[in-house]
Amino acid sequence: MSFIDELKNKARQNIKTIILPESEDKRVLKAAQKVKEEGFAKIILIGNETNATKLAKENNIDISGIPIINPETSEKFEEYVNAFYELRKAKGMTIEKARETLKDNMYFGTMMIKQKDADGLVSGACHSTANTLRPALQILKTAPGTKLVSAFFLMIVPECTYGENGIFVFGDCGLVENPTAEELSEIAISSSKSFKQLTNKEPKVAMLSYSSHGSAHSELTEKVIEGTKLLKEKMPDLICDGELQLDAAIIPEISLSKAPESSVKGQANTLIFPNLDAGNIGYKLVQRLAKAEAYGPLCQGIARPVNDLSRGCSSEDIVGVVAITAIQAQ
Repeated sequence: MSFIDELKNKARQNIKTIILPESEDKRVLKAAQKVKEEGFAKIILIGNETNATKLAKENNIDISGIPIINPETSEKFEEYVNAFYELRKAKGMTIEKARETLKDNMYFGTMMIKQKDADGLVSGACHSTANTLRPALQILKTAPGTKLVSAFFLMIVPECTYGENGIFVFGDCGLVENPTAEELSEIAISSSKSFKQLTNKEPKVAMLSYSSHGSAHSELTEKVIEGTKLLKEKMPDLICDGELQLDAAIIPEISLSKAPESSVKGQANTLIFPNLDAGNIGYKLVQRLAKAEAYGPLCQGIARPVNDLSRGCSSEDIVGVVAITAIQAQ
């Protein structure tokens, strides 16, 4: 059984309702059909029912039985408008502006989660990360005890003995451009929790750099060293180390050579990249050259689960992210 199939089985144990607000993208409709057939979550589509139904029919996609909610004709529209106004009035929101804003599928879908009419949301097939996350940050806000919203990718590398039998969390590969040492430590904390939640295995965190334990010195390495120090202070029981080169982080034999004192021992399954350049390049290299499954960017630190997609995603990618979102909602 594949890891994603294991996640789907876990999702079936406590069925959650996940919103797909991009109902005029055939990949999304195909994913909705697949989720319905596999029965690991309930789906609500947001958008124009006529347009979505027409697109589905043209592409032989069966979305019968899946609710399609048009914000402007929804019986809960005014309820959501008033709730959104109350949330944002201190920021200058008016009822008129709230009414206009909630005609947007993303904002309406996010208000459904806020009002507990759904459990999570997946978007990004045809929206930017900013358009996906802005409503979530305005409406749902950060989770208790979380200082920073960040993003991670769940990477599943075939025929790989590294990490957790080829399973890794990569963070941050999608959101925080150039994290400070403090922010790196927060990304590592959230990523370790995400790894534990999704795999039920112990996270082993590597703070990545081009240097291992002082083999080079610069502002870049000092940031990672400081981030590691802060991480260990905040989570003294977490298996973590840095700064580490990638090979010293995931290959035990090289760890013995380059970082013999490392508590990670070349067995890292949660990789923290020093900036967004490195993270984004890193996940795409692994995805394309190792033919890995890459699910994300998945968000961590928001009060309720809202996840982004790469605009190059397939319908199968969307199905996988729906499964992950359903588990996060549990």
